[in-house]
Amino acid sequence: MNIDILKKHIEKFIGVQEEMDTIISYFDVLHIKKKECIQESGMLCDKMFFVLKGCLRSYYIKTNGGEQTTDFAIENWWITDNKAFEQQSTSGFSIQAVEATEVLVITAKQFALLVEEHPIMEKYFRCVFQRAYAAAQYRLKYLYEFSREELYFHFEESFPNFVQRIPQYLMASYLGFSPEYLSEIKKKRFS
Repeated sequence: MNIDILKKHIEKFIGVQEEMDTIISYFDVLHIKKKECIQESGMLCDKMFFVLKGCLRSYYIKTNGGEQTTDFAIENWWITDNKAFEQQSTSGFSIQAVEATEVLVITAKQFALLVEEHPIMEKYFRCVFQRAYAAAQYRLKYLYEFSREELYFHFEESFPNFVQRIPQYLMASYLGFSPEYLSEIKKKRFS
């Protein structure tokens, strides 16, 4: 069963074998169609999502009307607007399925109950958020350190399966390129 994916993820960080079924009961399964939005910018952000199967992306609309992808989440990754979720405020981001996706969703209310009734889960989420923060730090480092071509090649080398799953226009948006520029980079590699 796909819920076992979250169980294994939790067990990587903390030992809660005897509490696991109760912990999992705080989550609901949600099936999302490709291109379906599960969080809209400007709406209250009261949910956090754990990807069991598929891929989600977080994005915002720029002043010129274009979409800017800020984050992806594939299997075993969490996604939400962390600030809005924590503050129970409106989100500045939308979350959309890149492909048909199955997630576990926890509401802010259920999350508060979960960590209150199972304090060890605070440690789990601290570990998850530390890893996410570290990844964001390195992404910024690479944005500053690498040329645009180096940035794409580094990403392609580090996450080859991920790059193959994501449409080129979304990958370009995430890396801060136009789709045309990304095509040029890819063509140069093979010429």
